[in-house]
Amino acid sequence: MNKKFLGLMGGMILAAGVFLPIHAQAADAANADVATMSARSVNVNDPTGFVVLSDVVPDIIQEVRYFSTYNFVGDRINGYTQPSILMSREAAAALKEVSDDVMKKGYRLKVYDAYRPQRAVDNFVAWAKDLDDKRMKDYFYPEVDKTRLFADGYIDAKSGHSRGAAIDLTLFDMNTGKEVDMGGTFDHFGLESHPTWCGDPETGVYTGKFEGKSIPKNKQITKKQFENRMILREAMIKHGFEPIDTEWWHFFLKNEPYPKTYFNFTIDDMKK
Repeated sequence: MNKKFLGLMGGMILAAGVFLPIHAQAADAANADVATMSARSVNVNDPTGFVVLSDVVPDIIQEVRYFSTYNFVGDRINGYTQPSILMSREAAAALKEVSDDVMKKGYRLKVYDAYRPQRAVDNFVAWAKDLDDKRMKDYFYPEVDKTRLFADGYIDAKSGHSRGAAIDLTLFDMNTGKEVDMGGTFDHFGLESHPTWCGDPETGVYTGKFEGKSIPKNKQITKKQFENRMILREAMIKHGFEPIDTEWWHFFLKNEPYPKTYFNFTIDDMKK
């Protein structure tokens, strides 16, 4: 073995049969240590790492659904003590870039929800278990049996919203003075809310089908509605957010600062 090769091996280690640079391994270990320490030190009732979203992104339009009674539960949700929207500082900064981007195209971001206290998620869970409460069924889940809300993934005991990383939003057209037509509404429980409904979001191609299967004409969204969903999706992905498979309006910051922390402070706690 020649000296040049030995010199190269001095800066490498063998892992699973593959030579990897020592500095890369050290960086990964350091990042893991920082993440672990951060997770241990964060107080779930401490809003220090959060901001009022409109302070960072003043151009957003807000409709705080869970502060009102117009939501799938039908009541104001626990923890929503003010009609204000919060996010982690990092997520808010990324959303500012999204806002600046879409404004050049004549849109503004309309936000329904971002940070969601764990107590609000607990409120959703309790409501979902009360099978007799179907006040808002006709508006938000007309074709979904309430017994299926957990199994089908509409309700869960934990949410990325509680980590300050997720946001629910749409586009507002400044020329028409109306929300952009997305072919569906926020918090509609159903397959029609999936990004793959009537098209392929990876290619942006409208197909009129859902995962390769035909859809009755009266259930399809139009090509324009699908394209509108893609405008929002592309802008969010461009600036560091990732979509989910079931809701065209829901995105989360890819590099979120609190990946394992589910906060529980209220909006009022930001002012104390």
